[in-house]
Amino acid sequence: MRVIENICLLLGRLLMGGYFILPGIQKITHYQTMNDYMLAHGVPATAALLPVTIVIQITAGFAIIIGFKGKLAALLLAGLTLIISLYMHDFWSLVDGLERTHETQNFFKNMGIMAGLLMVTSLGTGRLSLDNKKPKIDS
Repeated sequence: MRVIENICLLLGRLLMGGYFILPGIQKITHYQTMNDYMLAHGVPATAALLPVTIVIQITAGFAIIIGFKGKLAALLLAGLTLIISLYMHDFWSLVDGLERTHETQNFFKNMGIMAGLLMVTSLGTGRLSLDNKKPKIDS
């Protein structure tokens, strides 16, 4: 890979990881609000899934940033993004109007993010990552 491609992968990983870390932290700081929001959207087993979501978003977000087990982290986040989108941005169940438009936009934005995650799952994290750090061999 050329230098520019590796730099773009690094910058993309920084943005992608941050996209998941920040909401993970917000779920901690606004725990009850998020719990109620998930319940209102019919998410099953919210008491178990909210903490799992927080852990996945924060740990996999950092893994993407540093490029450690990046393919696995990206795949986990892609799956999580799909599940969140199906429950939390169910535009098809809303009547026409501003809320439906907003949720449609959020759903398809998430599909674009999922596409990027699937690309990382397939292509990896690039040379500027822990996944591709060459081990030092002592002589």
